[in-house]
Amino acid sequence: MKNIKLKKLLILVLWITVASSVVFILGFVNAQEKNTKGKSLNINITNQDENLFIDESDIIEFLKERNDSLINQAFKDINVNEIEKALNTHPAIAKADVSVDVDGRVDIKITQRKPLVRIMNSQGESYYIDNAAKLMPLSENYAARVIVANGMIPEKYSMFYTFDINEIEKDSVIKAASVLDDIYATAIYISSDSLLNSLIQQIYVNKEKEMELYPAVGGHKIIFGTTEDMEEKFEKLKVFYKEGLNSIDSWTNYSIINLKYKNQVVCIKK
Repeated sequence: MKNIKLKKLLILVLWITVASSVVFILGFVNAQEKNTKGKSLNINITNQDENLFIDESDIIEFLKERNDSLINQAFKDINVNEIEKALNTHPAIAKADVSVDVDGRVDIKITQRKPLVRIMNSQGESYYIDNAAKLMPLSENYAARVIVANGMIPEKYSMFYTFDINEIEKDSVIKAASVLDDIYATAIYISSDSLLNSLIQQIYVNKEKEMELYPAVGGHKIIFGTTEDMEEKFEKLKVFYKEGLNSIDSWTNYSIINLKYKNQVVCIKK
């Protein structure tokens, strides 16, 4: 019985010794990591083939303005979370990840925002709505090739840039006055369909707050209305394009294609 107790005591002492050693080693390594200085800065920007809103030099300049040199700076003095938060406030950045390692390597991974539609409001102001339903300012470096929406659009960037467009649906007062949610929903649908995306280049909002679409070819106006029955309207349009306009000159024969009527497409010839 005494031997069993002694054996258990020895095992307990052994475990305490091992645990203490691990804690000591981890503490030593952690202290070394904190005193390690940044030796290299590696910036990776995803989806650069789609957008050119920001490049490596922009990131370096952004950090310099914040006095975040990172190179030759001890890791204990680098606040990774604060740097990430700062980068995520940049109007061209959707997500920023910052990490450091024991070799002195600082990695910054940037995902650019992706514009969906360019808004040109009734006051002459211009901005984007991105694919995450957020307003985005124009860039001095690059203009995205996306659908343009203009006409009777009263919303100013300064009033809506903090909004998620999807939140408009939750507020009946804002929804009654805003057209951004309808524009966003329409642009999302168009961009997700290869045929529509290749054809439709403009959304115009008329005085009745209804949408008119303008294709890149054909010189005709598509009366679309609101987003009610949107999928049905677009399916009718696609069938009409594929089957109704089956000859080369048909594309230029019509001035108006009206999708507002249930189960039919009404056309007016030039």
